Amino acid sequence: MAVNVETLDKLERKITLELPVEAIQKEVNARLKRLQRQVKMDGFRPGKVPLSVVAQRYGYSVHYEVMNDEVGRAFNAAVAEAQLRVAGQPRITEKEGAPEGVVAFEAVFEVFPDVKLGDLSAVSLEKLEAEVDEAAIERTLEILRKQRRTFSPRPEGEVAQNGDRVTIDFEGKIDGEPFEGGQATDFVFVLGDGQMLKEFEDAVLGMKVGESKTFPLAFPADYHGKEVAGKTADFLVTVKKIEQQHLPEVDEAFVKSLGIEAGTIEALREDIRRNLEREVKFRLQARNKVAALDALAAAAELDLPKAAVEAEIDRLIEGARNDLKQRGVKDADKAPIPRELFQQQAERRVRLGLVVAELIKAHDLRATPEQIDAHLRELASSYEYPEEVVRWYKSNPERLSEIEAIVLENNVADFIFGQAQVTPKRIGFAELMGQG
Repeated sequence: MAVNVETLDKLERKITLELPVEAIQKEVNARLKRLQRQVKMDGFRPGKVPLSVVAQRYGYSVHYEVMNDEVGRAFNAAVAEAQLRVAGQPRITEKEGAPEGVVAFEAVFEVFPDVKLGDLSAVSLEKLEAEVDEAAIERTLEILRKQRRTFSPRPEGEVAQNGDRVTIDFEGKIDGEPFEGGQATDFVFVLGDGQMLKEFEDAVLGMKVGESKTFPLAFPADYHGKEVAGKTADFLVTVKKIEQQHLPEVDEAFVKSLGIEAGTIEALREDIRRNLEREVKFRLQARNKVAALDALAAAAELDLPKAAVEAEIDRLIEGARNDLKQRGVKDADKAPIPRELFQQQAERRVRLGLVVAELIKAHDLRATPEQIDAHLRELASSYEYPEEVVRWYKSNPERLSEIEAIVLENNVADFIFGQAQVTPKRIGFAELMGQG
């Protein structure tokens, strides 16, 4: 029987579902009889409760359950016959004026759009490039030394310098009034590590143990503490202890402490280079991938199904609530989160998902087992026991699917760059790594 599909809007459709009342009642009776054999009621032996009593007690809920099941089956059969790809959940309401012996419903829903891929050969793209230079290796070596540094008290009378660990008391006031988070006792931080605002560190530089100082500090307009952002506070700080840092010498013992059995500086530098090159590769892939996917989506023509966007907003809000929970925010599940905050992000995700899926289907860009294994082994090579990491991923379907998704996106990005007009753009290592 042909299904009549009515177009309401670009992607919105409506179909009418008709179910025979007799068939529904037959299924209701069958379920009540099965329930009769299981139900227990006072005054009756198990399995001996009269069907009329079972129907009186459970008839409404069983009828509701059957209607839901039958409407769902009828809807799925109708959209399958009409070869429709449904986006989101349908809105199903009972229809009045149905013929005798029939109960009718109207299902309103959206379908996934037809996607028209753009001409990628007309797309211009910059492709970022970067390399690991000697300065990057030196900087990483200094970071490794700092991670293993020790501290000892600075001689009496000497002033605080960059690299020193200081212990201070401080109190901040805005317009003469203390503010939350503006006071601390025996607070410890290392000068030059960026733990405190630069103006705060600059004020402590040059101070001696026992010395106090009052200074103004202007909080940036985008400071994470909204209650003080853009305001100026007066801080009173007292230095209680100054400790100078001692960086370990780069010798055989230091090298071996990092797991480099050869114990030579050359072996350590080569290990650093390999790790940095792997990190550079992954970061370049990630940034170039975003540019390629955005270009792909911009060149495509399609309508966005509202239901899919709304579902994506729901997922983003749920993710935001989970993040708040992990941060210890009280009643995070009840926190008001405006849906419009995620509208643009949700639309981008849905658009990308539809366009990428169409490109993968059109050009067979699926991730092969060999590609997945190669990416996984490259990722695992940065760990101390790579084979254990590989086994862990392969024994965890959810994690393995994440690797597959990354490889799939890489295939898509490579295809786009292979078709587009590409201009290489070299950037510095520090810029790529977000080091300023």
